[in-house]
Amino acid sequence: MRKLTRRDLLQAAALSSVGYLAGCAVNPVSGQSQLMLLSEGQEVDIDRQKSPYQFSEDYGVVQDQRLNSYLNETGRRIAAQTHRPRMPYSFRAVNAVYVNAYAFPGGSIALTRGILLKLDNEAQLAALLGHELGHVSARHTAQQMSKGTLIQALSGGVAAVAGGAYTGLGEVASQLGSLGAGALLASYSRDNEREADALGLEYMVRAGYGPEGILGLMDMLNRESKRDPSALELMFSTHPMSRERYDAAKRAIDTRYRQALNLPQFRERYLDNTAKLRGQKVGIEAIERGVSALAKKDLKGAEGHLNEALRLLPDDYAALVVMAKIQLVAKKDSQAVVFAERAKRGYPQEAQGYYVSGLGNLRQKHFDGAYNDFSQHQRLLAGNPNTTFYLGLSAEGMGRRDEAVRHYSSYLQTVKQGEQAQYAYQRLTEWGYVKK
Repeated sequence: MRKLTRRDLLQAAALSSVGYLAGCAVNPVSGQSQLMLLSEGQEVDIDRQKSPYQFSEDYGVVQDQRLNSYLNETGRRIAAQTHRPRMPYSFRAVNAVYVNAYAFPGGSIALTRGILLKLDNEAQLAALLGHELGHVSARHTAQQMSKGTLIQALSGGVAAVAGGAYTGLGEVASQLGSLGAGALLASYSRDNEREADALGLEYMVRAGYGPEGILGLMDMLNRESKRDPSALELMFSTHPMSRERYDAAKRAIDTRYRQALNLPQFRERYLDNTAKLRGQKVGIEAIERGVSALAKKDLKGAEGHLNEALRLLPDDYAALVVMAKIQLVAKKDSQAVVFAERAKRGYPQEAQGYYVSGLGNLRQKHFDGAYNDFSQHQRLLAGNPNTTFYLGLSAEGMGRRDEAVRHYSSYLQTVKQGEQAQYAYQRLTEWGYVKK
């Protein structure tokens, strides 16, 4: 299948605005015809192109084979009960410590360490996975794209983010990751959420789970929101919560699923398979406090929390990368590189550590180290325009003008505006590659 381009999607959006109906498809849940500008193959293609960026933004897949195998086994058991059982579903935990779960349109589903620590049994996990599977089954992301609401984010990918602001070496805190948090996640309507709740409840009961799991999940999310609203800000921005959703689930359980109330919750099985994660709880909570302090620009507090986290979890990838970011914001660039190097050694297959290390090296004018870091980041996570720009900046610093020209030219093919684009264009002009 050829790569789905930005032009393809923008053209599709333009056609939809004049009532072009050739993109109609039968909704797999309702059985009704509706405007759908993406084929199933295109949904899978978008997923494969974009989901790796979000997983890396969340510090990569956890290095806990037992946990990931358990999530895959549980997810596939529920996926077999959906309206689209043949989608290439995959399930994983990611290292992020905030509370969230999300699905990409081709069936790639991720749960953060933060949310897994809040669940109490497998029925709650099944409710969470069932809800995300409901979004995939009902093709909610494709619906939003057909309305044009996700065209810019998903068709432009990271280019849409990269063009927004110059990640200047003096103001590196403005964009320490390769994306903004949740930049590629779909934002669902309240109708989408209600449908995903109903489908998730149906799927989990079919798979043999007690329906009270969905109420336990919603109770937990509401408690956490009251305790710390910022902890669920991203989740509730993409998955709007309401009392109506809880009441609708309760009514369905009391009527349609009343006979399923004797189905098990599988608490012990959940606790057994999450034992290693739960053993890291105190350290993960310290990371969460540090991330919150960093967002409030409380660098001293953030560093203190991360020191505590690293005392408990000295090799934790997310903790090391967050600490490296704190050092960058504090302009302690050499220390930032030290922590980033530890992160890279512990998880060499994950890209974000190289990105942060590259920024630290670049600010110290260690151009060869920066070039190596950004080259490895690009190998692991190809297609990020910011990485291409920084490769150009590093090559320029090393005096390798031809390479700098190649990278700046490549960057300008993707990003047309913003301070980085202006800088790249100015350099190409000064060097005689662009005529004024």
